[in-house]
Amino acid sequence: MYCNPFLPERIDYERDILGRKDSSDDVWSKRASNDSKKINELGDIAQALVEELHDQVQAHKGGDRDIKLYADLCLYLLYDRYRGDLQPLIVGRGDKAVNCPFAAKYTADFTTLLIETGVAERLGLDHAHLLACFFQVRRAFHFTYEGIIGASMPTAVLRAAVWQSIFTCDMRRYQNALYNRLGDITTLIVGPSGTGKELVARAIGLSRYIAFDPKSGKFVENFSESFYPLNLSALSPTLIESELFGHCRGAFTGALQDRPGWLEVCPSLGAVFLDEIGEITESIQVKLLRVLESRVFQRLGDTEPREFHGKLIAATNRDLALEMEEGRFRTDFYYRLCSDIILTPSLCEQLQDAPGELEHLVRFLVQRVAGDELEDELTADVLAWIKGNLGENYPWTGNVRELEQCVRNIMIRKEYHPLKRAAHSAHVQLAKEIEAGLLTADELHSRYCTIVYARTGNYEAAARQLELDRRTVKSKVDEKFLEQLKRR
Repeated sequence: MYCNPFLPERIDYERDILGRKDSSDDVWSKRASNDSKKINELGDIAQALVEELHDQVQAHKGGDRDIKLYADLCLYLLYDRYRGDLQPLIVGRGDKAVNCPFAAKYTADFTTLLIETGVAERLGLDHAHLLACFFQVRRAFHFTYEGIIGASMPTAVLRAAVWQSIFTCDMRRYQNALYNRLGDITTLIVGPSGTGKELVARAIGLSRYIAFDPKSGKFVENFSESFYPLNLSALSPTLIESELFGHCRGAFTGALQDRPGWLEVCPSLGAVFLDEIGEITESIQVKLLRVLESRVFQRLGDTEPREFHGKLIAATNRDLALEMEEGRFRTDFYYRLCSDIILTPSLCEQLQDAPGELEHLVRFLVQRVAGDELEDELTADVLAWIKGNLGENYPWTGNVRELEQCVRNIMIRKEYHPLKRAAHSAHVQLAKEIEAGLLTADELHSRYCTIVYARTGNYEAAARQLELDRRTVKSKVDEKFLEQLKRR
């Protein structure tokens, strides 16, 4: 019940409980085999055990360990009963995300299972708090499962990291004490451009704990109105400050009226997402540092202190260690951001772990771009073009974003030609391929011989530098790579 659902350990626990070994996928993903039958079986087992233990617990039989095990079974059973009722509150919007039409029924079940047996009082279990936890778990699973696509292990690790960012590594501890404290923890998402950092941020930002008010039968906030994304690279420094902190009338040219910023508008259970945090100026870094340290800020042109009560999520594709070394990113600011770091894997890493993942990702993108009607036909066209023109080891430097544009290009023109790279880019690309482990020893030898030959201009000089025979160097030169090096 308390394990991370996106790690293979969940499969192992299920197999042990169900008493069988099967060949199902080791990670939960949108293309994994349908687990609904297993989930139903687990619910039936929990129901049978609760019925068997209910009377014993009510008669005060059993020790503390038995009581805790019974409580865990009841919580799993309650979640299993109402996960279907919670889902419409997530996929719907507006009042549906606030109202809880099944609250009375849930409360009655909680009373029968945990209050009448004395377990709730003994363990300090509150029905309203647990319903809020169930709603949070359901939202976290939905946005992580639906938003982060792929069945490779690097992607599974990413989903598991998102889950930990929401609930920490100990869900029992989170349920008991940390549920109202993680808003103070800043999450920093790092990784190459095009790897889904905003999807990660959305999954975290839309999955915060929202209390349930038993008197009104409603959740106290609407999660769908609590995520505020801001791409910092698209704005000037003044506009960044205005969007974040707000401004007073006359604070700058065009400020015709008072305007609150997103740090002020964001509710206490919401999240502000700052994409491309590595792009901001030092002066804005200093102001954000103060927000992270004291939660206090001022609007532009105002001296009145205001408080930020939400969670801050930031992302960057920059090498922050290099940025700090070269003085462009403040170290004190970084050490206020790095309490929770998530690394998004490149598409190259995903395909290296699971080459068959390319077809599934293409199929997913085709559905998104062209719909179900052309799924099989367009997927076949895209895969054929990639195989015949780009090759299995194409590095996808633009990651999933590039793959999506590849799909669009082939849908429109039946072809996709990546941008030709300049000579210096050929060296950068080679470094990336080496770092990713994509080259064989022979390919690496060939590329290096080609680089030395391109620099020296003749086989004899290259042979002397490489301490190889001239004929060996000539046989190793890769003409295609040599052309890339010569381009200007």
